[in-house]
Amino acid sequence: MSHIPSDLKYAKSHEWLKVAADGTATVGITDYAQNTLGDITYVQVNAKVGAALKAGEPFGTVESVKAASDLYAPAAGTVVEVNKALDSAPETINKDAYGSGWMLKLKLANPAEADNLLSAEDYGKIAG
Repeated sequence: MSHIPSDLKYAKSHEWLKVAADGTATVGITDYAQNTLGDITYVQVNAKVGAALKAGEPFGTVESVKAASDLYAPAAGTVVEVNKALDSAPETINKDAYGSGWMLKLKLANPAEADNLLSAEDYGKIAG
């Protein structure tokens, strides 16, 4: 059973979103996703600081010993930070998907858009 924190929002494509009070949000992939992928060997975040992303738009790729998967923005916003530590330590996602394994931070275009994402309970029905 995957760990699904109740304070996050989730995309059907297995990204999570944590919205801060100031309207910024941290984005990563879920514990279920990293578990399904297996040992993560490479992460490429194509979105640069200052780039505007639309909800559902690809922002990078994660590769493992099993597969490669595209990463999708769970909400629209402007990239304010990219986790460069993953360049040299992509396995961090396997160890701490909801903490130091985050991928990027967005200044949300519309923080209320996060309400369109899945709750932990609803995501659990998909990810089990």
